[in-house]
Parts: sequence; C-alpha cells; structure tokens
Amino acid sequence: MNNWKSNLKILTFTLTLLITALPSAGQKSAAPRANGGGQPDFTSNASQATSNESGPGLHKRNWRYRINPSDILELTFPLSPEFNQTVTVQPDGYITLRGVGDLPVAGQTLPELTESIKAAYSKILQDPEINVDPKEFEKPFFTVGGQVGKPGKFDWYGDITLTQAIAIAGGFTDASKHSQVLLFRRVSDQWTEARIINVKKMMSARDLQEDPELKPGDMLFVPKNALSKIKPFLPTSSVGAFANPAML
Repeated sequence: MNNWKSNLKILTFTLTLLITALPSAGQKSAAPRANGGGQPDFTSNASQATSNESGPGLHKRNWRYRINPSDILELTFPLSPEFNQTVTVQPDGYITLRGVGDLPVAGQTLPELTESIKAAYSKILQDPEINVDPKEFEKPFFTVGGQVGKPGKFDWYGDITLTQAIAIAGGFTDASKHSQVLLFRRVSDQWTEARIINVKKMMSARDLQEDPELKPGDMLFVPKNALSKIKPFLPTSSVGAFANPAML
C-alpha cells in the first residue's frame, strides 16, 4: 500500500511540474529569423510572438517572389537583341551578364532585378530596355512540423488556410496540442513573426473566421500535449498492480 501511495505522489508531482511549465496561449516567445529563401531560420531568436487571444493580428505583407540560387532567367533586349541571353543564378547569388560581368541578384524581386540589370547595362547601352522572364524557379512552399501525420515541405498554390495546411500534412496526431499551434511568418529579411493559434477553440466554436491564410515561406509547428510528455513515465499495467496482494 505504501508503494502505491509513493508512486501516486510521484505521478502527481510530475503532472504538476509539466502543467506549470507549459506556456499559456497569451505568453510571448522568441521567433526565428527567416533566410533569403523564405524559410524560417531557427538559429536566430529575432522577434517576439503575438497572442491569438488579445494581441494584434499577424502582420500582413504583400508577397513577391525573390530570386534564389539555381533560378534560370531569360533576358531579352528588344532594341539590342544581340544581348539576349539565358542566365542561371549561381550558388553565391550572382549571375554573369554578357558584356557586363557578374551581378549579385539573390533575394531581389523581379522588378528590383530588372532595374539592377538595366543599371548594369546602362554603362554600355543608352536607355536599355530589358525584359526578365523566369524560366525555372523555386516553387513557393510552406512547411509543417511537429505532431502531424506527415510533417514536411509542401507546395503553396494560394488560398490555403492554417487548418487546411494541417490537413494536407496528415492532420493532428494523438500527441498534438491543438490549442498552441505555432505559425512563423517572415516579415522582412531580418524579422520573423510568431503567433500562437488556438485551433482547438476554433473547432469547438465551429468558427473558422480566425483561421489565418498562409503565405509562401510560412512554417507551422504543432507541439506535444502534456499527456504525451509524461506517457513514457506512466506504468504500463493498471493501478491495481501496485496494490498489496494482502489487501485484495
């Protein structure tokens, strides 16, 4: 009987520690910085999380594709066709232009890239007219990690919400903490926002108006729930196994 009481006290103490250690839905957390390719970089804690309950909404930003290494670009010069060319963005982010030389382009949007190339060719051409057409490029994507059926990287086709993204990733597992799904979103080259989404509350209320729409480069992370954290420490047999046989 004493052994059973001792085990029960240990289990109760463990549960108390885990519950008090869990962050609340309104607690702020550090957010990772995103790299030039639009993927969150978890080597840096750059910004703070905003709460889904009382804080401001997730920062909204018009998305534009940015040039990445291995992208293939076709350049056409309507007034100087002898400079027409197809270039590949090198691993270091540079392209080599005919008659001009190397030019750094990684991380630029298409309008920015066009202006950069025009500026480079203005040294040898007067008022150059240039069209830039991406032929092969990295497809926009989002990632889902943590306690989902099929964590990984998925193509983004637009009009995908957070709950739809979780469904695409195989849905929640038994170990998922539905009330604290983390959404990381790049705001700029130096900052990324993190927001805690209470999916459990949305589903219970049958109201998906607060279901955020994903943007390219977004990352979702579904943490473990409290039960899954202590499950490895729970006895595999019933509580009765701890009872003194003489008491039965």
